[in-house]
Amino acid sequence: MNRLGRSGVEVSALSFGAAAIGNLYTEVGEAQAHDAVEAAWQRGIRYFDTAPHYGLGLSERRLGAALREHPRDRYTISTKVGRRLEPSDGGDDLSGGFAVPATHRRVWDFSADGIRRTLESSLERLGLDRVDVVYLHDPDEHAEEAFREGYPALEKLRSEGVVGAIGAGMNQAGMLTRFVRDTDVDVVLCAGRYTLLDQSALTGLLPAAHERGTSVVIGGAFNSGLLANPVPGARYDYAVAPSALVERALRLKSVADRHGTTVRAAALAFCAAHPAVASVLVGARSAHEVRDCAHQFAARVPAAFWQDLHAEGLLPADAPVPAETPKEPS
Repeated sequence: MNRLGRSGVEVSALSFGAAAIGNLYTEVGEAQAHDAVEAAWQRGIRYFDTAPHYGLGLSERRLGAALREHPRDRYTISTKVGRRLEPSDGGDDLSGGFAVPATHRRVWDFSADGIRRTLESSLERLGLDRVDVVYLHDPDEHAEEAFREGYPALEKLRSEGVVGAIGAGMNQAGMLTRFVRDTDVDVVLCAGRYTLLDQSALTGLLPAAHERGTSVVIGGAFNSGLLANPVPGARYDYAVAPSALVERALRLKSVADRHGTTVRAAALAFCAAHPAVASVLVGARSAHEVRDCAHQFAARVPAAFWQDLHAEGLLPADAPVPAETPKEPS
């Protein structure tokens, strides 16, 4: 367990991202979603992340129902604000990325009132009286409102004791660096920008967070799937991966095969190795995927693997890598 910044909130080093159980891309059954959360619990995962955006509230409802079986003080849960849900006429949400009926529509709203209303609705869907962490969700095109109204609203919620830690979650590093430098966030969630294929968070965000004592949660360690299974047609950042990135991922796999490890294990280990990183957030849609992620996260990646990545130009020389763990004596 690692503490988020200067808050009292702790998260497990490996965490569960609940977008997939909100029917990301394809449907997930109720039992399968429940079993995925339960498998995470059985593997020692104690930090769970969701958002209203994920399945138009379905992820929050399913996650809350599954966690209701466990003591509230034994786990940490985060949700997000910035996309307020309003009732809609129907259709489907496939254009939004989720295989659910479009019973609601998303409305961008980083106002103080919108944030409180969104959080209240999330608590109702989760069936909880509190969440531990709240993130401003993807304020890319709404920076002025997010910094002028959204962040102060979260700061007030924290000062009132409504939430324990606050932050921002995005698929870019630039604005997250601004949050770290210009606000008093406890944590930022950076998705896809610190992986074996993209180290753009290494130049600004991670050094700034380490210096300020702000925690970083890394999401998208597999870049939407390419690093989980490097094959043509795999997804990268929610779209079909370009051929150049597929080729680079296959080179990573070749080095991993040579050293008796997997790209999945290396991808997770790489994200966790930076001293600013408190948790690696992995999305999973089944108990099998959860168990595999937990197994890969615990696996030892040989030091020679990292040396070869540096030697072959597949990893920058200044990127921290896991320290070699001595084998236990037999």
